[in-house]
Formats: sequence, structure tokens, C-alpha cells
Amino acid sequence: MTRLSVNINKIATIRNARGGNNPNLVNVALDCERFGAQGITVHPRPDERHIRYQDVLDLHDVVTTEFNIEGNPDERFIELVKRVKPAQVTLVPDAVDAITSNAGWDTIRHADHLRQLVETFQADGIRVSIFVDADERMVEGAKAVGTDRIELYTEPYAAHYAENREAAVAPFVRAAKRAIELGLELNAGHDLSLENLRFFDEQVPGLEEVSIGHALICDALYFGLENTIQMYLRCLDRSGGPA
Repeated sequence: MTRLSVNINKIATIRNARGGNNPNLVNVALDCERFGAQGITVHPRPDERHIRYQDVLDLHDVVTTEFNIEGNPDERFIELVKRVKPAQVTLVPDAVDAITSNAGWDTIRHADHLRQLVETFQADGIRVSIFVDADERMVEGAKAVGTDRIELYTEPYAAHYAENREAAVAPFVRAAKRAIELGLELNAGHDLSLENLRFFDEQVPGLEEVSIGHALICDALYFGLENTIQMYLRCLDRSGGPA
């Protein structure tokens, strides 16, 4: 079964809107774990508009499932990850002013930079995942720099799912198959939802983990957090049970 890592950035966004500590980010992370999530993902950005760097330190002390820190590897981010030593770091090429992640790495153009980062984090025993588009060349480039995993950027799949889900998923299937051939483990994330997750999981081979935040938190407003996490887990249940 593909593992579900819950991205809790949106919880921090709500907290920051009013100051104080409501909702309590640490408590929410612990509840996500208690409700069945197999991992917690955070994505600190330089302006700390949602996850703060202190949040990452606080969460590290209490998260017992897989802790995944993702973000653009600037100097401050690198120092934070090396200090926390999470199970996984996901390298994302976000521009400083990006609202959300909007592209994967060009693993060929940035090969030297990525190779140095991979070696730096692996030296501390941290599994490295590189955020890439569903492009076999970028998968091959990721393998060449020594990463452990890739994370497929799934927004294009989500955007075209309703019009033609088979065509939307096809490049991701090809990229996943190439990753398997190269011995890379595979994650995926961005705009996956209750609507499109099960089909993606059924079609894409070798999927280890999905990271889901925005859609899951939106659904939780209607269904409740515990129920929502269970609904997403059922989408990832390959035994064929109801969604």
C-alpha cells in the first residue's frame, strides 16, 4: 500500500492568519498520525508564511512516523535539515515568490548543484528525494546525481484528469517505469485529491508515498480530519475496497 504523508502547511496558514497558536500545529500533526497518516510533510519557505523554521524543530521532537521536509535548498534550509535530520528531504526548486510549487528540477542543467546537495544530506543519513516533472530525461538526470528517490510533480495530471484521465496519467506511468528500471524509489505529490488519487495509484507502478496537503485539509472542513485521512487511505488501498 502506498503510504500517505500529510502536508500540514495549510494548518500553519490558518494559525498564522490570527497569530497565537490556534490551531496548534504539533497537536494536529500528532492527530494526523493517530488517525492513520504514515508521515508528516512540511515545506518551510524563506518568508515563513505558513510553516516556520521553529515549527520544524518542534515537530521533530514529537513526530514518530516518517518526517519529510521539502523546500528550496538555500543555505538556511540546508542548515535546518542537517540539524533536524528527518527521514527524508525533498528538494523543490521553488522561486522565492512562488505561491506554491509549480515545476520540477531540470536535473540535467542543475546536475552539479543537485549532486552536491544529495551527497551533503546522504552523509547525514537522510534519504533524498528530488522533485521532477514526468519526463524520462529528468528521471535519468536524477539518477545520475545519486538521489534515493524522485517525487513526481502531479499538478499536470490533476489539471487534465477530468477531461481524459488515461492521457493525463500516461507520462507519469512512463516516468515511473523508467525510475524502476534505474533503481529509483518513487513518490508523488501536488493537487492529488479524493477525486483523482485512486486512479493515479492504480496506474503508476512502484509508488512508495504520496504527499497531500491542500486538498486533504479542504476536505477535512467538510468531513472532519480523522474521517478525511481514512478516506484518503482507502483510495490507496489496493485490495479493491470501496473508496
